[in-house]
Amino acid sequence: MEERIKRLREIKAQAALGGGQAKIDKEHEKGKLSARERIDLLVDPGSFNEFNMLVNGHGTIDGRRVCVGANDGTVLGGSEGYMSGRKLYKIHEMALEMGVPVVMLKDSPGARVVRPEISGSDDPYRVSDEKFGGVVFYINTKCSGVVPQITAILGNCTGGSVYSPALADFIYMVDGISHMCITGPRVIKSVMHQDISLEELGGAKVHCQLTGVADFRVKSEKECMDGIRMLLSYLPQNCDAPPARKDMGDDPERMTHKLADIVPEQPTRGYDMHRVIKEVVDSGAFFEVKREFAPEIIVGFARLDGQVVGIVANQPMVHAGCMSVDSSDKQARFIRFCDCFNIPIVLLVDTPGYLPGKEQEHTGIIRHGAKVLYALSEAVVPKVAILLRKVYGGAAIGMGILPGLGTDLVFAWPTAEVGAMGAGGRALLFAGHQGRTQPRRIPGGESQDVR
Repeated sequence: MEERIKRLREIKAQAALGGGQAKIDKEHEKGKLSARERIDLLVDPGSFNEFNMLVNGHGTIDGRRVCVGANDGTVLGGSEGYMSGRKLYKIHEMALEMGVPVVMLKDSPGARVVRPEISGSDDPYRVSDEKFGGVVFYINTKCSGVVPQITAILGNCTGGSVYSPALADFIYMVDGISHMCITGPRVIKSVMHQDISLEELGGAKVHCQLTGVADFRVKSEKECMDGIRMLLSYLPQNCDAPPARKDMGDDPERMTHKLADIVPEQPTRGYDMHRVIKEVVDSGAFFEVKREFAPEIIVGFARLDGQVVGIVANQPMVHAGCMSVDSSDKQARFIRFCDCFNIPIVLLVDTPGYLPGKEQEHTGIIRHGAKVLYALSEAVVPKVAILLRKVYGGAAIGMGILPGLGTDLVFAWPTAEVGAMGAGGRALLFAGHQGRTQPRRIPGGESQDVR
């Protein structure tokens, strides 16, 4: 028995090193951490319980149970074979059964290319049941709206390994080491004859600013783990539980006199909506989501009297706060997440309407804008809207101001304006009709020309 215990400990110690110390050192040279170092940063000390020695298991974050999975880049480059795919599926299934959030630390180029001469190079699509890596998207979808799903991209993720993160609720990326793309630069070069670097194709800046695929861009892996811990502090364990209440030491009855100075009375003057949010929420603490993408709309989490709320606010500093194709996607997705996880929504409204122009129309503003209307109408969590200054045209619908959209309470400042368009737009419209006449029929009389 002693000999067998000794041998077991040796095997577990070897497995804990993944591909070996030399490969771990190479990861460090790239500015990357090993899979276990990442988990140690993420979970509470000593709380991680590992399954199958593949760095999958559950632990606690600030005392709350979470399931965690991590690719080990030192073992066959982090590629996913059949057995590792089964474990990937299992950790999501376990999170669903336990009713706890799942955090994936992705560092994988996707499905493994079978190489019989290499030990452990198993076929990722060797199907003996219905629970393997190739269909992890199924369990991702089953988890959606039931338990929070968070993914950190911590290496070069391509092909199928980017679809599972895209089905998660939130994605973190780290500058310089995180990349996501369906096909890499080599394939693009051979097929399309285009030269492009991996960073230009799918780096953190690209996905946080241009595509909107990722939600947070950070400078280091430590900052990434700290960010995940902070994000989880705003989220419930599952769809049946409320978010944890937290006393921020802020009097909910306090007055916010500074708002009168922050918001200009003139409807055409810009101001930073972030200043309004920080004045209103507990202790000025606001956790913004997708800060760099479609900044004309602001979304994120805060607390009011200790209760977590989702903030949706127009940003007059960007495109005058106009709503757009990208901002509609950003807004609708955030509203639906809040609705799934029992988070009340506060809408801070100040927008002249939807962004006009051929580009917006041709990229489907009608289709994308409708997603917002659907999300607002579908949401059953408490919704409160505050009209700070103006809302014109269809934006009154998209920001939940019009009666009948299910918004529970609508407050309006004394300077608030609601209408089909602003005074300036109306003046231009009527100026275009000057000099044109149309007949008006008066009952019982002759027609008259009326300007």
